[in-house]
Amino acid sequence: MTDTSEKTALVLGATGGIGGEVTAELLRRGWKVNALARDPQAAAARWRRPERGIHWLKGDAMEADTVVAAAKRATLIVHAVNPPGYRDWDKLVLPMLENTIAAARASGARILLPGTVYNFGPDAFADPDEDAPQNPISRKGAIRVAAGCARSWPRGFGR
Repeated sequence: MTDTSEKTALVLGATGGIGGEVTAELLRRGWKVNALARDPQAAAARWRRPERGIHWLKGDAMEADTVVAAAKRATLIVHAVNPPGYRDWDKLVLPMLENTIAAARASGARILLPGTVYNFGPDAFADPDEDAPQNPISRKGAIRVAAGCARSWPRGFGR
């Protein structure tokens, strides 16, 4: 059996589609999971999966101090959060990611940042890979390029 004594994840966006799937898988694999939610009681009530054991923490991904404090003992931060109502990407996506990066730097945790296809334009297909050109044709795509371009992060960050 794998030693999970130091496997603690902080999940931002645990009630969403991707965040929920990652949270469930982490729990199945024996990870301790802390999940940040603006309303922990409501988030816990919405959790309809069979996996149990999430420690819900009150907080908002837009509040840097809260994210840093929540990540204090984390070895992994899952950044699966989106702006409420999937609106205001231009104002909220990058600050939320900056708070996650600050938390990872403070705790030494790795970041799992789920990818999307928003950041690719037609020139990247039919067989895109990590080196495919990122020439988005939408505003969300441009924001995802800015948010998810790991090549702009410090070399070795999160490793």
